[in-house]
Amino acid sequence: MNETATKPTALLVMEEARRDDVYPPEVLAGLDRLVDWQGPPLTRQRLDEDPSVLREVDVLLTGWGAPVLDAALLGQAPRLRAVLVAAGSVRHITTPAFWERGIPIVSAAAANAVPVAEFTLAHVLLGLKQVHRVARDVAGSRRFPHNVAVPGAYRSRVGLLGLGHIGRLVAAHLGRFDVDVFATDPLASPESARQAGVTLLGVEELFATCHVVSLHAPLLPETRGTVGARLLNSLMPGATLINTARGALVDEDAAAQVLRARPDLTAVLDVTHPEPPAHDSPLFDLPNVVLTPHLGGAMGAERTRLGLLVLDELRRFTQGLPLQHAVDPTRAASLA
Repeated sequence: MNETATKPTALLVMEEARRDDVYPPEVLAGLDRLVDWQGPPLTRQRLDEDPSVLREVDVLLTGWGAPVLDAALLGQAPRLRAVLVAAGSVRHITTPAFWERGIPIVSAAAANAVPVAEFTLAHVLLGLKQVHRVARDVAGSRRFPHNVAVPGAYRSRVGLLGLGHIGRLVAAHLGRFDVDVFATDPLASPESARQAGVTLLGVEELFATCHVVSLHAPLLPETRGTVGARLLNSLMPGATLINTARGALVDEDAAAQVLRARPDLTAVLDVTHPEPPAHDSPLFDLPNVVLTPHLGGAMGAERTRLGLLVLDELRRFTQGLPLQHAVDPTRAASLA
C-alpha cells in the first residue's frame, strides 16, 4: 500500500476468549500498519447493541464468535468491501444476502487445517501399529503378548473420506511414509487425486480394505450419518476409525452397537454429535473408543496461524492483489 494512500477502516468483532490467541500483539501491530480502526474490538453481542458502528467500516475482521452476515447487518455496512475470518468455516455466518453483495470473504481454513492434520497423522500412525487396541489388551491381561500382528506403516492402507484442506494435507503428510493412501470424495477428479498422491475408491471399498479410515468430509444433508453400521461392520479386523471432521457424519447409535460387538476395532473420536456427548452416552464407557474434546483444531498459540493468514490477506487486499483464501461462492455450500 502506498504510504500516502488512505487506509481502509476496519473493525474487529469476535469472542474475547480466543481473541488474544488469534490476534496477539505481533499480529495486531501488523494490522495497525494497514488499517485505521473504527474502534476497539467488539464481541458480537456488543455489535448487536449498536450496529451503526459498521457504517464507516470497509473491512470486517473476525474469527470465533463472528456476526451473521445477514441483510440487517449488511444494511448497516454500506462501505463493507471485505470480510476476513480467522476461523475455519464461514457457512454459519454467510447468507444469500451476503453473497448477493459480491463481497469477498476470506476463511482461514487452510491455517486451521495444519493442527488437525498433525493430530490425524499421529493417530493414523498409532492406528497402523494398533497401539490403542494393544494397550487395551495389555491392561486387561497384565502381560505383554508375543509376536503382535499389526499392519505397521509399510505398504499398509490408509483411507481418507474427503479431500478438502485437511484431507489433502493429511495425504501430503502420509506421502512421507511407505503407505498406500486412498480417498473417497465425489468432488475430486482423478487428476486432483493424483496431485494429492491418493487413489480414488468407492466408500464401500475404502472402509472394507483400509487399515485406518479417517473422516474429513463436510457435514451436509447428504453426508449426515454416512458412517453407519454397514460401513463400520465392513472394517477389517483391528481397523481404526478417526473422526476429526464433524460428529454427525457418524451414526453414533449404530457405531456404539458395532464397537460393542467388535472389540478389535478402535474409534478415535475428536468430534461428536452433540458435543460433548450426552452424560449417559455409551461413548464414554466403550473401552475401544478414544474420546477427546475437539483437540485437533487450533488450540492456544496454534491459533496465531489463523491471525497471520488474515494479516497476509489484508496486506494483499490493501495492495490490490488477488486474495489467496477467498471462499468461492459457487463452492461455499459444499465446504465444511
